[in-house]
Amino acid sequence: MVPSAKKAVPAKNAASAKKAAPVKKAAAKKSPVKKAAAKATAAKKTATKTATTKTAVKNAAGKKVAAGKTAVENAPVVKPPRRESHTALVRRARRINRELGEVYPYAHPELDFENPFQLLVATVLSAQTTDLRVNQTTPALFAKYPTPEDLAVANPEEVEEILRPCGFFRAKTRSVIGLSAALTEQFGGEVPGRLEDLVKLPGVGRKTAFVVLGNAFGQPGITVDTHFQRLVRRWQWTEETDPDKIEAAVGALFPKSEWTDLSHHVIWHGRRICHARKPACGACPIAPLCPAYGEGETDPDKAKKLLKYEKGGFPGQRLKPPQSYLDAGGKPAPPLATG
Repeated sequence: MVPSAKKAVPAKNAASAKKAAPVKKAAAKKSPVKKAAAKATAAKKTATKTATTKTAVKNAAGKKVAAGKTAVENAPVVKPPRRESHTALVRRARRINRELGEVYPYAHPELDFENPFQLLVATVLSAQTTDLRVNQTTPALFAKYPTPEDLAVANPEEVEEILRPCGFFRAKTRSVIGLSAALTEQFGGEVPGRLEDLVKLPGVGRKTAFVVLGNAFGQPGITVDTHFQRLVRRWQWTEETDPDKIEAAVGALFPKSEWTDLSHHVIWHGRRICHARKPACGACPIAPLCPAYGEGETDPDKAKKLLKYEKGGFPGQRLKPPQSYLDAGGKPAPPLATG
């Protein structure tokens, strides 16, 4: 009897084993679910961590951009409305001129001259070249031909050789010899002080005439050169493109007594800061008043590298500039041999 009892025990154990097997299988079936849940939880944690990291990076980048903004970028730029009234235009234009006058209190004509004749000839020669190149060339010309009478009878080939560095030297030779002859024959070798007389001379237009009248005779005039034309259109003082019409439109915005100094201020600003191809907007003292702000470099450090002449550490255009210019830190231009 004892053996049979012993046999019953394995049978019972076998039955228990059979019953336990499905439980293990069920447990085995549940493990993928747990794995999936674990993966989902891990993915959620990763996504949360990534989002937190992106937010931190974004915030850091925002702080970096904000910290990198310059004073000029943060400064409010006052742009004129599309339909600016005439009164508002006059006020803005005159304010620009006043502020440029503070920046360039020593602005002056950048052609070297000692008398009206030298200024007249130098201005004619300055067409299609720089004042600096003219100043480097005229000393030899005036040393050999100091008066209109001397230049009127000069050998054209010798004059051409002197004027070669100025470009278009043959045409300019004909002009300066012709105007010298006209001065000798019609005005006794003296430069006339009237606009209607000056514009009759060979190679002399309104621009040249006003340079001479304003700087040699003290008569107000607007000099509409390439710098002047470019800037007054950028500032939306006028939409005209013809020099005579620009002169009339801009002249109507200012008292006549300010015309000569206005010309100097605008031309100096065009040469030093408001360049044709890449204006140094980030270094411009009238940026808040300029509707064209942003056309050039706005970063102050980069804009500073674009400055020309004395503000950039380079000499001006005159070999013999006024003392006020030298006192303000300006440097005379180098002579032809070293330029």
